Amino acid sequence: MIKTFESLGIDERILDAIRGMDWDEPSPVQVATIPLILEGKDIIGQAQTGTGKTAAFGIPLLQKIEPKKKPSALILCPTRELAVQVSEEMKRLGEYVSLRILSVYGGAGIEPQINAMKQGVDIIVGTPGRVIDHLHRGTLDLNEIKYMVLDEADRMLDMGFIDDIKYVLSKLPKSRQTLLFSATMPTEIQSLSEKYMKEPEIVSVSEDILVLPNTEQLYIPIGRRNKIWALCRILEANKPKTIVFAQTKFIVDMIEKRLKSYGYPVAAIHGDLSQSKRERVLKDFRSGKTNILIATDVAARGLDIEGVTMVVNYDIPDSPETYVHRIGRTGRAGKEGRAITFVSADEMHLLEAVEAFTESKIPEFEVPTSGKVKANVHEVLDFDEMADIFGMVKIEISTGGSAGTNTAEILELLTRKAKVSEMMIGKIEVGTKTTVAEIHKSVAMRTMRTLNQLNFKGKRLGARPYKE
Repeated sequence: MIKTFESLGIDERILDAIRGMDWDEPSPVQVATIPLILEGKDIIGQAQTGTGKTAAFGIPLLQKIEPKKKPSALILCPTRELAVQVSEEMKRLGEYVSLRILSVYGGAGIEPQINAMKQGVDIIVGTPGRVIDHLHRGTLDLNEIKYMVLDEADRMLDMGFIDDIKYVLSKLPKSRQTLLFSATMPTEIQSLSEKYMKEPEIVSVSEDILVLPNTEQLYIPIGRRNKIWALCRILEANKPKTIVFAQTKFIVDMIEKRLKSYGYPVAAIHGDLSQSKRERVLKDFRSGKTNILIATDVAARGLDIEGVTMVVNYDIPDSPETYVHRIGRTGRAGKEGRAITFVSADEMHLLEAVEAFTESKIPEFEVPTSGKVKANVHEVLDFDEMADIFGMVKIEISTGGSAGTNTAEILELLTRKAKVSEMMIGKIEVGTKTTVAEIHKSVAMRTMRTLNQLNFKGKRLGARPYKE
């Protein structure tokens, strides 16, 4: 039987907000955790980004907390982006509940945060460093905290926050409810739960539902030189609200610059941007001012933006877990999404690792080629992608045995006329009408251009990449 939000014992005021957000049905982690949290249980939730865990802890907290002048709940997040995102989602869920929610994080002025707390705040969402800063200043009072949430706990440990987390936990009242959410369960998290939690219930969202069923997964076999061409074709064919993931800040900036030059509404986000710039970029993307966001994996975990219809992996990630985090940005809240991954010939092992991890076969997809595109970018020959492991590519020459051509003549054509070193020439196969020769990729383009300008046995030669 499919669960509904109404069946989970949720207050009607919050249900009204959920209906306004157009969510169809609760996710498995929400079904499993919301009733337990409403009962007052401590929870360890093992769930990846994209499974709806913010609402899983946010909904019951909004329902249980009574408005007052001091914080009743503290939510710790690993990054400022996630802190802002969690607070914004909780504000939307609490639209009809009179609770004040404040996000506190570094990289932003501390005075506005202090002033907000003086006016009274019910829920604090913050990063460990800024929360501790407020504690040291005496501007944050934790004496009446009843609910503590550690969101993406494993990531906070990876970022070196273990001592900060312990410090914050040591300052909280012992009579509290503690909720811990983490994608993985390293020993440090188990130790935290043993020391700071009371007989926690463990809720695990299994890997077989990590890749949401509403996300169509596809891959395109393509080399580096044609990725921008393929990306423009995909964007023009679908006009989707898209997040494009790349491996490095340099590539992110390059993609943004190229797409902007073609007139696409695009922005980029990565670790080198100032906090104000990041917030402006995300605001523009959420509002629709831009509908293409280029991002490094700093945005893969925790970034939750409604209405993302497509994710493009411009670079396939090194780990299947990162792949799952990325594609979890679309196909959410019952909506359909699409994830397209660019895979070069030497990256097929990474695709196979993703398929093994997700236990699914990802079908091949062709770059859309019909219709006009605004970008003046064309598909080019990519000999790196065509080459074998020895760097050799095959070219087809328009002369063969029927014209009396033999191997020695082709070799002479290549060495004397095209001036290709014999070391750069591989196997030569003379067919009836054409000849297929192996040439090293570094000289393949020059060789074809030269051959296309030659006359041989009274006819103009032609040369092109050989297609099996």
